[in-house]
Amino acid sequence: MLKNIRRETISGYLFSLPWILYFLIFLLYPIFLSFKMSFLDINIVNPEKARFVGIGNWIKGIQDSLFWKSIFNIIYNQAIFIALTFIIGLGLALLLKEITKGGSIFRTIYFLPVVTSVAAAMIIFEFLANPNGPIQLFLLSIGFLDQPIYWTFSEWLPMPMLAVFNSWKWFAVQMIIFLGGLYNIDPSLYEAARVDGARWWTQFTKITLPLLKPQIVFVLTMNLINGMQMFTEVFMVFDLEGGPYNAGLTPVLYLYKKGFDDMSMGYASAIGLLLAIVILIMTTIQWKILHRKEN
Repeated sequence: MLKNIRRETISGYLFSLPWILYFLIFLLYPIFLSFKMSFLDINIVNPEKARFVGIGNWIKGIQDSLFWKSIFNIIYNQAIFIALTFIIGLGLALLLKEITKGGSIFRTIYFLPVVTSVAAAMIIFEFLANPNGPIQLFLLSIGFLDQPIYWTFSEWLPMPMLAVFNSWKWFAVQMIIFLGGLYNIDPSLYEAARVDGARWWTQFTKITLPLLKPQIVFVLTMNLINGMQMFTEVFMVFDLEGGPYNAGLTPVLYLYKKGFDDMSMGYASAIGLLLAIVILIMTTIQWKILHRKEN
């Protein structure tokens, strides 16, 4: 009996070993290395000339107006993105739940943007949304626009446009999460509500939304974390400054610029750790909300 338990324990550790090695080498070690480098003024080309600067990089990051500009851009982007994906994802989840035949086909079609490469999807989006693209030409033809809009050169349009793109790209993830939550709601609750004369909107606000709270909190936190890490979309459209007015600047793009363009890896490490702290705070808030709900 003990031999079988020991054999199962050893087998479990062996199967877990690849993930443990991945965590130690590619996650835990870079975190410690970034923490060490955040106290140094270090150039990746000449690392032997690194010098200790204490918390200078951290203070500089907290006082950096461009860093906070990038944070503002992400909040601006995510406010639009979260609203769009919530409405589209939850709306389609409600519709798909009512489909009894062929629902898997629609779920597959809606999920296609998720498995599409971000780079390929962004190239198509740029073609469709540019001043000579079919969308703007159509809006000009019906008189909705007076003149083409060069949104990449605008001060306020880059983040909303990227939010629309990301909403199309990722709404299906939210849809699947909400659909799973809807299937976990006891149908007898809706039957009892209908017997009491509750209409659809009352059932939605009093039953569906409250019981979907764990999924809503998870989706909200996941979107914020992914937004903080947005890089490919803006890197393909803008320069490392985020375009005119720094309107497309994101924290990760700014981190990349400082680390690999300005060759200031110590400062880039401090910025990355500041972002990690923000992510940790948001994850903690999410856990507490879900834990309180469970209680």
